[in-house]
Amino acid sequence: ILLECDVIVYNISESGSQQQLEEATWAITVLHAEMENFKSRKMFILVSTVMTWARTKPQNLDKIDILLTEEEFRRRRPHPNFKMHNNLEKLVLKLGRGGSRLTGYVVASGLQYGKGENLFHYFFKVSWLMQFPKVPIFGEGTNYIPMIHVYDLGGVLQNIIELKPKSKYILAVDDSKNTLEDIVKMISDSLGPGKLNKVPAQEAIAMKAFKPEELDYISINLRLDAFIIKDSFSLRWRSIAGMVENMESIVEEYKDTRQLFPFRICLVGPPAVGKTTVAQKLCSHYQIHHIRIKEVIEEKITQLKEMVDEAEPEYASEEVAAAARKQLEDLNKSMEMNAGRLADDLLVDIMQEKLNSKPCRNQGFVLDGFPKTYEQAKLIFYDEGTESQKGMFKPVYNKKITPEHVFALDATDDFLTKRAQGLPQSVAEKMRYTQEEFVARLTRYRQLSTAEETLLDYFDELEIHPEHIGTVLKDTSKFKVGTPKNYGLSPEEQEEEDRKKEEERKQRLAAEAAEKKLRNETALAEMVSQYEEWQKNLSELQRQEYELLEARSLPLRNYLMKYVMPSLTKAMLDCSKIKPEDPVDFLAEHLLRNNQQGEQSQS
Repeated sequence: ILLECDVIVYNISESGSQQQLEEATWAITVLHAEMENFKSRKMFILVSTVMTWARTKPQNLDKIDILLTEEEFRRRRPHPNFKMHNNLEKLVLKLGRGGSRLTGYVVASGLQYGKGENLFHYFFKVSWLMQFPKVPIFGEGTNYIPMIHVYDLGGVLQNIIELKPKSKYILAVDDSKNTLEDIVKMISDSLGPGKLNKVPAQEAIAMKAFKPEELDYISINLRLDAFIIKDSFSLRWRSIAGMVENMESIVEEYKDTRQLFPFRICLVGPPAVGKTTVAQKLCSHYQIHHIRIKEVIEEKITQLKEMVDEAEPEYASEEVAAAARKQLEDLNKSMEMNAGRLADDLLVDIMQEKLNSKPCRNQGFVLDGFPKTYEQAKLIFYDEGTESQKGMFKPVYNKKITPEHVFALDATDDFLTKRAQGLPQSVAEKMRYTQEEFVARLTRYRQLSTAEETLLDYFDELEIHPEHIGTVLKDTSKFKVGTPKNYGLSPEEQEEEDRKKEEERKQRLAAEAAEKKLRNETALAEMVSQYEEWQKNLSELQRQEYELLEARSLPLRNYLMKYVMPSLTKAMLDCSKIKPEDPVDFLAEHLLRNNQQGEQSQS
């Protein structure tokens, strides 16, 4: 196959196992040995790693902020664990000098990002899942990491193939000069809590965040300048400024690759129809957040109290505490004036803040019975941005927090009343389903449903058409919103997962076949044993029957020997002497005659 290809690319940049290194070594060696038989020119490109530069020092140590370039590639000093990579680079450059027949290139790639995020995936995942209040960063994070987007690396390879540059050693890094802390902080700000927690580097292995060889990569401290790809190549850069500057588009790529599309659902319906039961089941199935207005308010009040008390002095300030104190006073005052309820403006602010929080934006949510009116929905989902239409400004809604799926549950008043009355007294009081409260709430819901502009009208105007569903209670099969996407796998991980499942399936089938074979062999052995036992019993039965017949036939034998055999023996002897034509007739006459003579002699 190698001899049939004009361009051979071997990638050992971030997964250079011993086997891959040996295979790449074998490939360039074989190509060099077969050069004389080539029918066309061939190109061998080794995609290596900047880890072969990890211990390289600038020539002038007195100058600060010195950047290393391709011109100094002969001075490069590898990380101790990447000496084999370095040796392979030298071999490719040496054997790749095949004149017009074989050309070898080495591309020293920066740490790759984009799409599945490769080595930086851990930071994206813990941020997106909000696993920790602060995203761990291993070590001080002050080390500079040379990087490149995977698409831009692909562009470098394409340019090498098309342009065939004179320089055979090429650095592939973007213009970013970001530290590990810069990168992780931006990831945390974009997807996670926005805070970092510095932990010792060795903790990365204990936490199973990185393997030892992966930790080597993110611990590199190196600043490089790739002048060849910037001066000589025609690259359509996807991310020349680096991950930090392009984090918004990188996040979108990450979500798309990992299939991280949040589900935003709104459940509407009268009291006691089963909204909370359905919401809990949907949240459990899709691993999204259950949003209930009472719990959101309680959570906000608790948060404000902690800010006032400076529970986190590291991030608190007098201004923050003062603002929190003022907001807490406004909330308490509003609830006192409205019989324990908040005014719509304060309620809308709290709900917008909750829906815009990272967990809700990342994974999604189920709105349980809120908003209740057209006006509340308009205020909550309104986007301050505007778009121009024929010289006029038209308000637009915030697509990042507006539900994509709206389900309107309903049931008869009689059914709902009976269901509320069937609850224990303590539960009814907690849920405000006592007779007086329930009737008032149900009446208010019916009034809102017949208003000139209803909540469902609002969603219809946005072309998010509600789906009407009758009483379902425990049955959530009618709520079709798609496959759970709490955390998707990259194509490579999905392929590996499918391979494992297929291997498990084969092992299960093999085990079942072995078990079936064992059962068949056991059954056959039992059948053989039973057959042998049956044969043994049959032989014994035949022997007993024979002995019984023998015993029963003994008197008959004596009779024959005494009365039959003498006359018959004499008749047979006479028959043998005379040899008549009809021996049977002769014997009959002989026996009859002798019998008559015997009777006469007796008389």
